[in-house]
Amino acid sequence: MTEIDVKTDALVPSWLTLPDIAEELDLEVNRVRQLIKEGQLIAVRRGENRVLQVPSAFIGEGRIVKGLVGTLTLLRDDGFTDEEMLEWLFTPDDSLPGTPAEALRQNRGSEVKRRAQALAV
Repeated sequence: MTEIDVKTDALVPSWLTLPDIAEELDLEVNRVRQLIKEGQLIAVRRGENRVLQVPSAFIGEGRIVKGLVGTLTLLRDDGFTDEEMLEWLFTPDDSLPGTPAEALRQNRGSEVKRRAQALAV
């Protein structure tokens, strides 16, 4: 879990708190914390109260968006920090088009993973 700078924060359109995610995924909040610890989700402290939050784009149809976990693993293996991963996932890419996070939500994970793998070169 990390702090987030203003530039990266502005890239992410909306956020969910851990209780919101727990409700969406039908899990206990402690299990959501475990998913974060395991690297399946990225959480950052935001706002005046420094509340732990996750981009809402990572959750859809009652589950973690397909392809997200693998993409996070690739980026982490490439040496990306949580903040750098968020910046990459939410920065528009004309070759997709849209952002990698949007492409994942549209079930275009293989395209996103190819781009993530290319970063390691």
